[in-house]
Amino acid sequence: MTQKNLLGAPSSARAVVVGGGTMGADVAVVLLRADCRTCVVEPNRAQHDTIRERIEANLQAIGKPNNLGLLQVANSVDDPDWADVNLMIECVPEVLDIKRTLFKTLADKAPGHVILASNSSSFPISQVGEGLATQERMVGLHFFMPAHIVPLVEVVMGPATDQGVADAMIAFMRRCGSVPILVRKDVPGFIANRLQHALGREAFSLIEEGIATPEDIDAAVRFGFGFRYLAAGPIMQKEHAGLDVHAAAAATIYPSLSNAAVPPPVLADKPKNGTLGMKSGQGFYKWSDADIKTERQRYNRVLRAGLEILADELPEIKP
Repeated sequence: MTQKNLLGAPSSARAVVVGGGTMGADVAVVLLRADCRTCVVEPNRAQHDTIRERIEANLQAIGKPNNLGLLQVANSVDDPDWADVNLMIECVPEVLDIKRTLFKTLADKAPGHVILASNSSSFPISQVGEGLATQERMVGLHFFMPAHIVPLVEVVMGPATDQGVADAMIAFMRRCGSVPILVRKDVPGFIANRLQHALGREAFSLIEEGIATPEDIDAAVRFGFGFRYLAAGPIMQKEHAGLDVHAAAAATIYPSLSNAAVPPPVLADKPKNGTLGMKSGQGFYKWSDADIKTERQRYNRVLRAGLEILADELPEIKP
């Protein structure tokens, strides 16, 4: 395989997004904003109007309302003309058997030129494609919610993934206005989630040990070192501060950091008790319907403001 045989400009490509939930609809916006003809496959017909409305509202927000005409919503993977498709992105529920069944179906249905991508946040692409002859053209394509606002997308290579497929996805997603990074080994959690969980392990341990409240943990990240991350990532930031200073601090701090192999009770007990955060109205914080609406509006507003700040460095991103 070679890159030129796989994907051209988004405006000359056709994509199929399988799964029309929140993530699938937002991934469709990422494609549509780059003028890519996009078909969202959602078996539940009752959701079709909601999918269109969500996509239309998000296209309106970025000044691309006319691109709604490039959208098709279908009932089944049998509906698209696969000979005309360049890319399939799977956004079905995070259940391995469901994903494997879909990719097994597409192994016969999607011709050899179609890149097959999975938005799984936890399953390695090698597990999803185990035993399939299509593994060479399979990649993980991991977006972060909300996918049409958060720029990062991880392109994850499995052991059998063709380098040309990965290179094609990197180039394609960059032209879609995303910031792609290449995950060269198919490790659990990929890159960003591994970094998040390393932080989370220490954060929940500090709460468990009574050293900090959830509110103070959030403030420490948002208004302390996390505040700087919009300007520089953790490696670049230490270049500013001096690697000698960081190495000395690390030597003191590392030995006392949590190395727990399982989540501490302060986190693990929450799902057992049905306290899931916004989903249930209670987590570490208490949530009313009004609170949830207000917080989500605030959250999206702040994320869009972050895109405004980054616009000069990332001209393809249009908040």
